[in-house]
Amino acid sequence: MISPTLADMSSILAYNLGLLFLMLALALGLPSDRPFPRRLIGSLTALSVILYAVWRTTQTLPEFSFTLKGLWPWIFWAAEMAAIAYSLASIVILFNHRDNGEFADGAEAMLEASEDWPRVDVFICTYNEPINVLEKSILPALAMDYPDFRVFVCDDTRRPALRAYCEAVGANYLTRPDNAHAKAGNLDNAYRLTDDAGKGDLILVLDADFAPQRQFLRRVVGMFEEPSVGLVQTPQFYYNNDPIQHAFGLSDSFVDDQRVFFDIFQPAKDAVGCAFCVGTSFVVRRNLIAELGGFPKGVLSEDMWLSYKLMELGYQTRWLNERLSVGLSAEGVGEYITQRTRWCLGTIQIGCMPDGPLSPKGRFTLRQRLHYVHGLMSWLSKPFIPLMLIAPVLYWYFDLPAYHADELAFLSFGLPALICFWVYSTWVSGGRTLPLLTEVTHALTALPVTMTLLAALRNPFGKPFKVTDKGGDHSSVKVNIPQATFFGAISMALGLAIALNLVGPLAITEPSAKDLFNLTWAAVAMLISVMALGICYERPRPGNEVEIRMDLAGRLRYGSEILDLRLTGLSVEHARAIMAQGIQRLTANSVCILELDGLPEIPCRIGTLRAHGGRQSLRLEFMPDTAARQALTRHLFSQAPENVARRGQLLPAIGHSLRHLLWA
Repeated sequence: MISPTLADMSSILAYNLGLLFLMLALALGLPSDRPFPRRLIGSLTALSVILYAVWRTTQTLPEFSFTLKGLWPWIFWAAEMAAIAYSLASIVILFNHRDNGEFADGAEAMLEASEDWPRVDVFICTYNEPINVLEKSILPALAMDYPDFRVFVCDDTRRPALRAYCEAVGANYLTRPDNAHAKAGNLDNAYRLTDDAGKGDLILVLDADFAPQRQFLRRVVGMFEEPSVGLVQTPQFYYNNDPIQHAFGLSDSFVDDQRVFFDIFQPAKDAVGCAFCVGTSFVVRRNLIAELGGFPKGVLSEDMWLSYKLMELGYQTRWLNERLSVGLSAEGVGEYITQRTRWCLGTIQIGCMPDGPLSPKGRFTLRQRLHYVHGLMSWLSKPFIPLMLIAPVLYWYFDLPAYHADELAFLSFGLPALICFWVYSTWVSGGRTLPLLTEVTHALTALPVTMTLLAALRNPFGKPFKVTDKGGDHSSVKVNIPQATFFGAISMALGLAIALNLVGPLAITEPSAKDLFNLTWAAVAMLISVMALGICYERPRPGNEVEIRMDLAGRLRYGSEILDLRLTGLSVEHARAIMAQGIQRLTANSVCILELDGLPEIPCRIGTLRAHGGRQSLRLEFMPDTAARQALTRHLFSQAPENVARRGQLLPAIGHSLRHLLWA
């Protein structure tokens, strides 16, 4: 890497530009799913990060003292080193990768030939989700293409209306008198109530808002032919925008933040037998649940804890990285944060268990323990983000520098590490991370996660399980006050500091190298804070039902006429369509019939009509009977088309973000 003897700006910038071209050439020329390229580009990145960490530790820290000015740089350094340690561990983990698609193909073919399909019990866990959310899980579950299974709706809110709905559609209904141990207790209750003569060999667990695709069980159950497999987990995919995608209009250009974990980290962990359960869309052997004495309880992350308890028995979680279910992502910032803080606390609780992976009593291999530590480090690295945002405020207003270095030194060591890491991350993730936008995503939850970590120091088991609200009313503007206050205060403080130091009577006439470095830092921190503040202002989501984008031929029966149209968007309550001709003969609010192949006729009312240029579009508001609504739900969610991006696009994503932030 670069030598610290390079002193002039032109040489340093030339070096960084050359490094950027080298990394881009490697990233564009080498595949990210092969071991050698992963090790080569990962090692180069790790080397640049290590050199930076050594320089940072040996050249930028003041003498330690028990004063605020002496302690603050060391606190900041410790948080930064935690983030660097997590990044280096991630690079090493991503040296490996496994795709189980071919194994699933062969296992499915063997079961097809033998016709010896194991019986499966399907548990759909619900706590107060509305019927319009639950139906998208129940109806597709009942419609799965598999010869032998039963569906059980496990209701922890004891609703007579849900019992009646289950009886009407043919699902079994289970409940219990209390809510002890939350979701883990609900699952355990269902396991015990179905432990009868007709019990399934396997158990499929679904959250209330997840729709299994028709082929789900056929793709998964054959993998249990491998004796060491105790649980098969599939990734979570979403049919709606998360709060970040929604805030900036990024459904086509930026992925949800879990795609990196599901699509990149879990296949890497699977390659060494350390993948773990993520709570929904997984299948587990019933006899192993019996051997454990029921579904494990006692922690908020009961899913991860189940995988670790199976590891103790000598079984592994196998990851099948296929789109076999679709669900509802957290729709609001509050729900989004609730999820992340619960996962954080649940991970900590597992480490605190007397037989957990940090305890000598736990029967785990060193590799399994290290992979748990890696997951824990992902949360322990979060405090660095709010400290990074606050640091320039402390410098400009209180003369408390966190970083004792000038801009040339940082360009010599820090910028090469950033270049390598940004290119590597985008490459190895297949575009699922993007510079700046990924940092904004992490910043959104960093402060609540930090507060959760601090609370866990006092009592890691003091917070009860809190379900993520789904299907709520998001038809009006909402503002997440705590987060907006934090990011708003930082944005204003940094904006004022930059303005005062660049213009006006107090402007610095001859800024020092340290001043220039901190001005740049302040500008970056302000940009991240402003973008995070924009997410906290939650724009309305139209309607109660998510519209699925598609291209589907249909017919509109309007009086005695039959008009051809193409659906561009469809939900269980409405459709959007375009027509080549005939829209002039339609009248708003008139009743008509929509005909789609394979579905019952759908009565509807004509909503908005638009004809401009050569494009004629309309919106149809459905008035379906029960049978038509159920058929439409099965059609939409049993083979759901992709509705949000699976890979990011940097320039469109930044363009959309700025446009929404400045003008929307």
